[in-house]
Amino acid sequence: MLDLQRLRALHAVSVHGTVGAAAAALGFTPSAVSQQIAKLERETRTVLLEREGRGVRLTDEAWQLVEAAAQLLAIVERAETRLEERRGVPSGRLTIAAFASAARGLLPSVLADLAVRHPGLDARLTEVDPHLSVDLVAKGAVDLVVAHDWDIAPLPAPAGVEQAPVGEDLCDLLVPEGHRFAGRTAVRRDELGGERWICQPPGRVCHDWLMRTLRGAGHEPDIVHQADENPTLVALVAAGLGVALIPRLGRGPLPAGVVEVPLDPMPVRRLYALWRTGAARRPAIAETVRTLRSHWPGASAHGSPTPVPVSVGSA
Repeated sequence: MLDLQRLRALHAVSVHGTVGAAAAALGFTPSAVSQQIAKLERETRTVLLEREGRGVRLTDEAWQLVEAAAQLLAIVERAETRLEERRGVPSGRLTIAAFASAARGLLPSVLADLAVRHPGLDARLTEVDPHLSVDLVAKGAVDLVVAHDWDIAPLPAPAGVEQAPVGEDLCDLLVPEGHRFAGRTAVRRDELGGERWICQPPGRVCHDWLMRTLRGAGHEPDIVHQADENPTLVALVAAGLGVALIPRLGRGPLPAGVVEVPLDPMPVRRLYALWRTGAARRPAIAETVRTLRSHWPGASAHGSPTPVPVSVGSA
């Protein structure tokens, strides 16, 4: 009899790529995950992981078990969903993945609210880039994802994944004091040529959006500084080292030396909650999506989006 928890550990390694990342996602230590897989290897008398550089590689036999594990975990999820639906109360563990500024600016109040109103719900947060998080929910590695897209780059939902809008996050041009745009009521995109830009590294959604937007306006971006976190980007602007386009969510108060200037038209990124179709009727999913939306107006210091009707659990 194959042990479900050991299959879950192997499945997590296949999704996350390393034992360490799988352990972080499961809430275990890397040694605990390694022990689970070692026991599974003894039980099946099969080598499942092979060393490859500093990481591991799944063998062909391991991938066969991963496929079976995915099917078994989906069956377990459906059974748990039915039980929770019959109780009608959000309960059990709910794993959430969110991008950095949502994890900082929105999820703390949402998780605190859920903990007070639904003590039987064990909601757990992991910070993940939106490029990766949608795939994680599709593969069953997390239960719910908070991701975003931009007005010129829609977020596709893969087969078997449903989504609902949470809100719209506006984006401002941040410039140092004394900059030619400081004091302007608005700046057109075709005026942005010749600037020294501060942004996130290539491969990030915000970086890709900036490159496409400026090139669409006829400007080749001059990227002089790159950093992962928005607070670092703001600090570089405050030092007078360039300009940046920064969303409002999780940005916090601007430091001295930084001026916020609206763009015309205003850039918008849209936040979504995504979950697997098989879990759509789970009360924990529906309640978390509702809570995300109810907390959204307070997530931005500059306003809130127009509410968008959403139905969770009707599929």
